[in-house]
Amino acid sequence: MLDKHDLHHEFPDYHDRIHELKTSNSHFARLFDEYHEINREIMRIEEGAENTSDEYLEALKKKRLSHKDQLYSMMTQS
Repeated sequence: MLDKHDLHHEFPDYHDRIHELKTSNSHFARLFDEYHEINREIMRIEEGAENTSDEYLEALKKKRLSHKDQLYSMMTQS
């Protein structure tokens, strides 16, 4: 079973803040969309729907983590 990495599962306490930022901050909204696009690609690879190299998958996971860090920083700023 694969872990869910969408932001609402990762940060359930920030559900309202995520919605607020998605509608009021275009940079957050863009990063949010990119994060979920990367996450969907990782899920397809891990489910075996797509084949790729281990290096590419690791690069995607690092990119997802970087996006998550940036998004979390924005969510926790006052």
